[in-house]
Amino acid sequence: MCKCSKTYRDDKPHHECGVLGIYGVQDAANLAYYGLHALQHRGQQGCGIVSVDSEGVFHRVKGDGLVTEVFNEQRMSVLTGNMAIGHVRYSNAGCKGVENIQPFLFHHNSGDFAMANNGSIVNYRQLRMELEDKGSLFQSSSDAEVLAHLIKKQGAYNNVPRIVAIKDALNQMDGAYAFLIMTGRRIYACRDKYGFHPLAIGKLGDGYVVASETCAFDVLGAEYIRDVEPGEIVTIDHHGVRSQFYSEPERHAMCAMEYVYFARPDSDIEGCNVHNYRKESGKLLFHEAPADADIVIGVPDSSLSAAQGYAEASGLPYEMGLIKNKYIGRTFILPTQELREKGVKMKLSPVKTIVKGKRVVLVDDSIVRGTTSLKIVNMLREAGAAEVHVRIASAPLKYTCYYGVDVHTPKELISNSNDVDQVCKLIGADSLAFLSHEGMLKAGHRDDLCLACFNHKYPTKLYEE
Repeated sequence: MCKCSKTYRDDKPHHECGVLGIYGVQDAANLAYYGLHALQHRGQQGCGIVSVDSEGVFHRVKGDGLVTEVFNEQRMSVLTGNMAIGHVRYSNAGCKGVENIQPFLFHHNSGDFAMANNGSIVNYRQLRMELEDKGSLFQSSSDAEVLAHLIKKQGAYNNVPRIVAIKDALNQMDGAYAFLIMTGRRIYACRDKYGFHPLAIGKLGDGYVVASETCAFDVLGAEYIRDVEPGEIVTIDHHGVRSQFYSEPERHAMCAMEYVYFARPDSDIEGCNVHNYRKESGKLLFHEAPADADIVIGVPDSSLSAAQGYAEASGLPYEMGLIKNKYIGRTFILPTQELREKGVKMKLSPVKTIVKGKRVVLVDDSIVRGTTSLKIVNMLREAGAAEVHVRIASAPLKYTCYYGVDVHTPKELISNSNDVDQVCKLIGADSLAFLSHEGMLKAGHRDDLCLACFNHKYPTKLYEE
């Protein structure tokens, strides 16, 4: 994650990135390409792949844009070898530039290595200042680079195995991370001791795959083995899969937004399918907040599962009341407010025949600023909806996230300074209700999730920004 100022590109929170590793498979980079394509929803602004050939030489291609834009046949031909790691990235305002695109590649007399990360180090600034005071020179504004410097500082003056240096380095970092570290002979998969973000291991032929989400395994034909546990380092090399814990697990505090919004519905996270979680949250939402209505519709795409669950529990018909235009560009930025308003209508269109004269339950996964909710409610009314009852399949989003989700400024969150009734009026709905914190846990049959952006209870210490 880049430690720069942020802005919302639209009225949804953004994830920072996704990671993928391939070991022991011929033409590993070609498989990494397809795996990253499956993880594209986790970051659309930049991507990269680093491979290692049979001579231990590292090769890298990275750039701004989608996976299909950055990689072509000529560029892929450079990425030889049976081992590779890749990264997709969401970049925020002020954090652009190829130097911030991962994987990072480091050259050192003890051996070259590459790394990629999903998450955010909350004591990054303190660690960076300490390292710079000791002579370290940073090439990016990404907190992931801190780990490389810590590893080399730990192992610089004594001949210790790299795993020892990695363990010591990880124990100095606090926050959310899912690191892949690739040397000339192996891949290390490391997860923070709180378990904020997913990281799974799969078997592919005689080799292995590590990915932020299991949906990448399905594309590659890999078989899911297990998740990397909080506080664990998994080493993948010619010995197979080996495990060490650098720290006792503190919690299994998976980011709730992974289930609510970020992850693909065909992914399984810590034994829970994302579609099933969202569908169950919709059912629970109905029981907590029923509405006297005629039909249920969802906001495409991430809210459709919850809408199906709400409809199933309520006995109301589930209808396709909103259509998403899948051909709108990813950087749909227009110069005037009038054109921006038309842009929203181009992205989402109400099906007038379905909603006209109906009392509509509109199910969405979250509300950030409320601007999009207001526009959708207005569109449904213009299409002839008699009533619009908004139901949100998560709790009110109120607080800053420090763990890799782009929820940065509380004042931009409509629920931070407004109660539910006030938000209802601001978005123009006939009624509004959110799923409870308890419902968010119950939907996944979990007793722990990170709900910090909902309840202000942060699993880690917070450091000076």
